[in-house]
Amino acid sequence: MTARDDAEIIKDLEHNPDVFGELYEKYVDRIYSYIYRRVGNVHDAEDLTSRTFFRALSHIDTYQNLGLPFSAWLYRIAHNLMANWHRDRGRRPMVALEAIVLPAEGRQQNPEALALSEDDTRLLAEAIRQLDGERQELLVLKFTEGLTNAEIGAIMGRSE
Repeated sequence: MTARDDAEIIKDLEHNPDVFGELYEKYVDRIYSYIYRRVGNVHDAEDLTSRTFFRALSHIDTYQNLGLPFSAWLYRIAHNLMANWHRDRGRRPMVALEAIVLPAEGRQQNPEALALSEDDTRLLAEAIRQLDGERQELLVLKFTEGLTNAEIGAIMGRSE
């Protein structure tokens, strides 16, 4: 069985809502990862991820293909839910950068190089935490998620 593209799946949704599961399976890990980095705990990340997909399913009839991947629409929904989540909790959004920067797999480092690398990671995390939440999110979307400027603009409600 070959993977179907998003447009085919969305077209089939008109007749069979069960095919939404294909979109869920395709994107759930990416959306969860994105949310987890912004909220910092498993419980809230799972809750917001499920709400993202529930909202997507219940509003799929409003989806318009604007030339961006379907995932950009999902990221936008997740972005809006997280903005509400942070606003409800009355705290400034933070990104857990320690969870983002991982050591290279399979490569042995001597203790000094490892200590310097961890120190650089800590300094980078401290510097980025000084940025406002929106700029932190931009860095995560660009350098962790690898999204294009157009996709990031659509997610954050900004121009490219």
